[in-house]
Amino acid sequence: MSNWGKKLRATLTGWRRETGGLAAMEFALVLPVMVIFYFGSVEITQLLTIDRKVTKAASSVADLVAQSTALTTAEINDLFQATTSILAPYPQANLQITLTSVVADASNNTTVAWSDAFNAAPRGVGSTVTLPNGLTQPNGSVIMVEVSYTYTSVVGQFVTGGVTMDDTFYLAPRDSAQVQRL
Repeated sequence: MSNWGKKLRATLTGWRRETGGLAAMEFALVLPVMVIFYFGSVEITQLLTIDRKVTKAASSVADLVAQSTALTTAEINDLFQATTSILAPYPQANLQITLTSVVADASNNTTVAWSDAFNAAPRGVGSTVTLPNGLTQPNGSVIMVEVSYTYTSVVGQFVTGGVTMDDTFYLAPRDSAQVQRL
């Protein structure tokens, strides 16, 4: 082996034995991945929490309305305010709720009997509503609650913008054929 080859071999062997900066270099390579995983898990946790709260809000409003025989404007406003507390601590400005009483005629054609909304436009009285098959009976009614929430995270607003989660619940009135709007 030439003198040059011996020097190269000695240098490479010395580098292999030198581990002083190895931990720092590994940490520098792993740190960005760890930060991405951390913020990603926080974001996914927030999204799952809000999705669960949206579902809970929709089911709670539908359940409370289905237990009533008639509702006043004050009672509906109380329902909407209670729903905003379900979504706390997230801002209520991003929450939209549409509460609709849907009635079916003798041919089971469904239309809106009345509708109220929070941070959204209510459905027009008499407008046609398409419901899942088998949900109504002729001359029956159903309460339909639509809840939507747009979540925008600190990190996500720069990457993806807001994420909208929505849920719709349908329940038949329990104590009357139709919930009346007073």
